[in-house]
Amino acid sequence: MALPLPPLRPEDDQLEFAKKYLESFCGFKPNTGRQRRMTEIDMFQDKLKGMHQFFGLKKTGELTPCTVNAMRRPRCGLSDVETFEDKVKWKNKYLTYSIANSPAVRSSQLRRAVRKAWRLWSNVTPLRFLRRKGKEADIMISFKTRDHEDDFAFDGNGGVLAHAFQPGDGIGGDVHFDEEERWTMNSSGINLFAVAAHEFGHALGLPHSSDPGAVMYPAYSFVTINEFGLSFNDVESIQKMYGKSDSSWRFCVNPDLMMMSQLRIPPKTPEKCDPSLSFDAVMTMQQEMVFFKDRFMWRTHPNFDQVGITLITSLWFAVPSNISAAYETSENTILFFKGSQYWAVQQLELLHGFPKNISEFGFPSTVRAIDAALHFRGARQTVFFTGNMCWRYNEEQNQMEEGYPKPILHDWPGVKTPVDAAVFHAGFVLFFSGNLQYKYDPILKYIVETTHVNKWLQC
Repeated sequence: MALPLPPLRPEDDQLEFAKKYLESFCGFKPNTGRQRRMTEIDMFQDKLKGMHQFFGLKKTGELTPCTVNAMRRPRCGLSDVETFEDKVKWKNKYLTYSIANSPAVRSSQLRRAVRKAWRLWSNVTPLRFLRRKGKEADIMISFKTRDHEDDFAFDGNGGVLAHAFQPGDGIGGDVHFDEEERWTMNSSGINLFAVAAHEFGHALGLPHSSDPGAVMYPAYSFVTINEFGLSFNDVESIQKMYGKSDSSWRFCVNPDLMMMSQLRIPPKTPEKCDPSLSFDAVMTMQQEMVFFKDRFMWRTHPNFDQVGITLITSLWFAVPSNISAAYETSENTILFFKGSQYWAVQQLELLHGFPKNISEFGFPSTVRAIDAALHFRGARQTVFFTGNMCWRYNEEQNQMEEGYPKPILHDWPGVKTPVDAAVFHAGFVLFFSGNLQYKYDPILKYIVETTHVNKWLQC
């Protein structure tokens, strides 16, 4: 049973909040009085390690600030340790659903979001969904508040967003949304389409997935409509239950992009030990190295025993996927680049007025994107790479240095172009191109070592 989570405030007891969270979602059972205190502590740490592993966090068993932040993320009300039997699925491929209107969402927007969310699943399976107006249906969709007599009370704004029941009679397959959330049709609040897509997966019989790229991942994540869709993991799981779509053109994972044309394979979450792995961007963040790929990132640290993959939005909600460069300035502001725009983040929050155009750095209009950024914190300089050219930006004077751009081979002889990513680390410059990393001595100006990029990811 998912218990309502109280909002976490600075004065709250984080330990009690964490216990409530682990009890709701990770199978933790607090001391009943028949167990010794040490037994409860051991169980708490064991469940906390399980939660760390599920969310790709450092598996310490300690209640770190990063752990608390992960617990505070809006999420589904279903337990992460609950599993559904393969046989618990709908027997018919034609299913009906009914929508109860709510003051939280305009009825026309609600119907559109629901229709799009169902289409995600019908595109890849033989299942078809028919709305019934004002009648009983296989799947009843409604908005509820607080305790609504199903043993899964909501907790108000934030925390648990919605829950659903596995296929079956009565309440089976029904979906409930928390009416007190700020539901929207974009990324300004909680996107109804994204949450509905997740909950409908439960209504069809799917449990949670530990794949952070999957729609069935328990924590809420949404950037834009164009970037949201079923992952390879989602499609593989639902097709294992119901089979493949009988119309191959429907196999498009995003309904807004659906066209009767080529089959589009759903995206896979990157495998860190894939020998062909490449990075979009790499940066240092205090003692950490952060590696970016598509919607995801890996964070390494000298004290990390494991390197887990997480969504970029799990730490920086406003940062887009597929960034091309990133670095942390001497003012502890992190800059992210994608296309002709860049984002500035401080204390995990997007600064006012961003994103801005990269022309503010002094790039001419002919430069529409950069390939990589190499920041020298001590010298307060940043080298930008575009194609086979490089630019040197002076952070103190806020302008490009004279004489630039120059050919990359002029300042960095031996470096392969184009450059995917670059970072200054332990006295060397690390250049990344394709699946290879080049360790470059900036004083002697030559490459001293070449390795595969995923050596950083414990491969």
